[in-house]
Amino acid sequence: FGSCCSGTRGVGKTALLRRYVAGAPGAAEPEPEPGAEAEAEPTVGVEFYSRARQLPAGPRVKLQLWDTAGQERFRCITRSFYRNVAGVLLVYDVTNRKSFEHIQDWHAEVLATQGPKVIFLLVGHKSDLQSSRCVSSQEAEELATSLGSAFIETSARNNCNVEMAFDTLTDAILQALQQGDMELGEDWGGVRLIHKAQVPSSPSRKQHAGLCQC
Repeated sequence: FGSCCSGTRGVGKTALLRRYVAGAPGAAEPEPEPGAEAEAEPTVGVEFYSRARQLPAGPRVKLQLWDTAGQERFRCITRSFYRNVAGVLLVYDVTNRKSFEHIQDWHAEVLATQGPKVIFLLVGHKSDLQSSRCVSSQEAEELATSLGSAFIETSARNNCNVEMAFDTLTDAILQALQQGDMELGEDWGGVRLIHKAQVPSSPSRKQHAGLCQC
């Protein structure tokens, strides 16, 4: 499954991906996510991560994850990666109002490049910084509903809901395949079949609440 993280610079996309990949067996623990006092080095263009996952329904999948730069000067590069993704995490910082206000722009940009077959998940990151919060969970849930997306809040620093976020996106992609809303195609890299097997028809996982469930 090809997926990517999109969002404004500094929302913590890289920290989120590193924390998730570090959850794989044998992976090294990532460096702590910087808080309000310091910012991580911005991503230059696109960085690549991957992690294998055994789905409860039976199939084993490999998640190919792209960390796209949030800076305007890299947009021409990041747009080319949207064509080969099945899922997109739209990430904003709960302490950064502007990053939330730009989510609709990122959503529209992906749709303009990829088309309606992509699955979205709205992610409110840095939920551990409650004293600095300026975007409420209720407001984010309303935006997610308008975008036809699920919503979840995460913290890479506290490792809160990180696994759940990627599991939610992966399960939604699998459900779309089962229902025929997304099809495997030789000319599209979003979902590639490596070992030929029938996609199971098990029921989808119940949608998770947006609040941080540590």
